[in-house]
Amino acid sequence: MRLQKKGSMKRISQYKKLFGVEKEIELKTLKTTYRNLIKEWHPDKFQEGNAKREEAEVQSRTIIDGYHFLVSIAPETTAANFDAYTETITNSGIADYDLKGLVLEITFLDGSTYEYFGVTKPIFRKMINSNKLNRFAKRTIYPNYTYRKSKRTLQEAE
Repeated sequence: MRLQKKGSMKRISQYKKLFGVEKEIELKTLKTTYRNLIKEWHPDKFQEGNAKREEAEVQSRTIIDGYHFLVSIAPETTAANFDAYTETITNSGIADYDLKGLVLEITFLDGSTYEYFGVTKPIFRKMINSNKLNRFAKRTIYPNYTYRKSKRTLQEAE
């Protein structure tokens, strides 16, 4: 059950399916499901050399990745970080941007980096061809795409 990183919307839906999330992501429920899945798929449950142990190692990594990813896009997480995010997109210009598959990564002049999921190449082309990059992003990207704060910073991006 390996997840492909190129299809960001597919990645989101696969992680939601793995955790049994049908609509909104609730952190409390997500944490409970995470604990139960980790108990079920922990590699230490299986003997060394058992084929299930190798599968459990892959599954546990997928569960951990999925948990961290879903927590980062959960409404509670975005609400908790809303003020900082709003400050960044309102008052800080775009320093750099990159589209990888359907994930647009924007690094701002304040050093923060956000990922926007589901951005298509035609939208990206419109953005980079816009004579007012920040205005385009404020109207088209920020309000319309699922986002999360990236672990990268401006220093790492340079």
